[in-house]
Amino acid sequence: MRRIKLGWKAGITFLAFVILLACNPIEDETKSDSLLIIERITGVDAEGNEADFLQSDVIKVNTDTGQTYVTADVAKATLRAALLNPAPLMGASIYNDILVNRYIVNYTRTDNKNNPGVDVPYPIEGMLNALVRIDQTVQVSFIVVKETAKLEPPLRNLAIGRAEGVLTVIAKIDFYGEDLAKRKVKASGYLTIEFANYTD
Repeated sequence: MRRIKLGWKAGITFLAFVILLACNPIEDETKSDSLLIIERITGVDAEGNEADFLQSDVIKVNTDTGQTYVTADVAKATLRAALLNPAPLMGASIYNDILVNRYIVNYTRTDNKNNPGVDVPYPIEGMLNALVRIDQTVQVSFIVVKETAKLEPPLRNLAIGRAEGVLTVIAKIDFYGEDLAKRKVKASGYLTIEFANYTD
């Protein structure tokens, strides 16, 4: 009987300790109980149809005036928030929801020629304001290639015919945010981009 009584007390003490931890997630400023998941990133093909890649036209022509111009490329990401522990003792709370507020895009090539402004476009950064609630998904649109990138090497070289016809890069997109308890979260995704002077 004495062993059973001691085991029961130890179990109650452990359970109380776990509940105290679960009730005070705000105290932890370095690790979130929430996970940001990128379910999908999409771009468009040369005809404007949604695709799991992006065909980026480095220069466009106004068919009425014949003047050339450039435009930014927009991609879409489907984001989901989930709990690291799928069955917490106290359940999910509003503090577990994630506010995504920033993203960074870096470009690389498979041949390891990755000098920004020479081999690939310069990295870019943008701001977002997307609230992702636990167990829900949100779709966000974001600029994945800026107009200015098409006015600089190496994309400018494609537009004026001083480079190979197609430049393929992999865009790594890092999404940053924090749960509503102000603890940082991050998720990374990838999108293949094919730059070329596509026929208008």
